[in-house]
Amino acid sequence: MSELTTVARPYAKAAFDFAVEHNAVPKWHEMLNFAGQVATNAEMNQYLTGAVAAETLADMFINICGEQLDQHGQNFVKVLAENERLLALPEISELFTAFKAEYDKEVEVELTSASELDAEQQSKIKATLEERLARKVKLNCNVNPALLAGFVVQAGDTVIDGSVKAKLERLADTLQA
Repeated sequence: MSELTTVARPYAKAAFDFAVEHNAVPKWHEMLNFAGQVATNAEMNQYLTGAVAAETLADMFINICGEQLDQHGQNFVKVLAENERLLALPEISELFTAFKAEYDKEVEVELTSASELDAEQQSKIKATLEERLARKVKLNCNVNPALLAGFVVQAGDTVIDGSVKAKLERLADTLQA
């Protein structure tokens, strides 16, 4: 998959730069998400991996997407088709989403707690994380009773483990040392 990421990155960056320049980041995000979903369709995937002329493939792809793609989006699809990169559309969409999150100073955070958190607790945790990470936080909450108590926060490469289970494991390691 890293090869596909390498192929997709310049296209995602170009699309993102164009979207920022034309003040159309939300529209491009929507278009690329839709086009990425079309590209993952099993029937469409057969055409993308087959021996179909680039122009024919681009026209077919644009017709399927219909009004979801504006003129610039259609041109983008044509360029991808000419360079045989339509298969990379799902990855381009993911990278564009990452660029958008960075641009919007947003981060998606996985919060796993031992028990269900109420709205007030989630709000307090969100506010603290926004201050610590200097980003707008979107919480995805999960419950894992195995944590015993507390919670684990994962934001990209950053992990904050405040669970009782982890504290007990650290205590056991210290006692054994």
